Amino acid sequence: MVRLGISNLNFSGMKGRHCLKMKQNSSAALSTAAREYMEAHSAEKFSLEKMAKALFVNGSYLTRTFKRDTGTTPLIYHHRLRCTKAKELLTSTALTVSEVGEAVGYVSSSHFAHVFRKLEGCTPSEFQKSHTPETDERADG
Repeated sequence: MVRLGISNLNFSGMKGRHCLKMKQNSSAALSTAAREYMEAHSAEKFSLEKMAKALFVNGSYLTRTFKRDTGTTPLIYHHRLRCTKAKELLTSTALTVSEVGEAVGYVSSSHFAHVFRKLEGCTPSEFQKSHTPETDERADG
């Protein structure tokens, strides 16, 4: 199991801009650690509580910090990671849409299709058809 964390920084005694810069660096380090955690666990069911525990922080603080640093929530980032992997599988393998959804961590193919459509603007099937070279039988004749 990968266990990521940031060092506990003590900000007492620091003043002004130096303290603010240290907090910003700590915030960026937390967001980076959260991204690395999600990349390592993208096929697993998302659990903010489990990730926060692995990173030694409160879940609310993690969500707030991550959104401020990345512009998105950890859950949406997690879904985007899965969709990126799914797009790769949809275009490079002969797996069915259901198999791709399962391979990237979705238990339900309908939930996979719903999330994919919301993030990508088309269904996984539509994406696969538009990004897979078609065989033209008329060209053989």
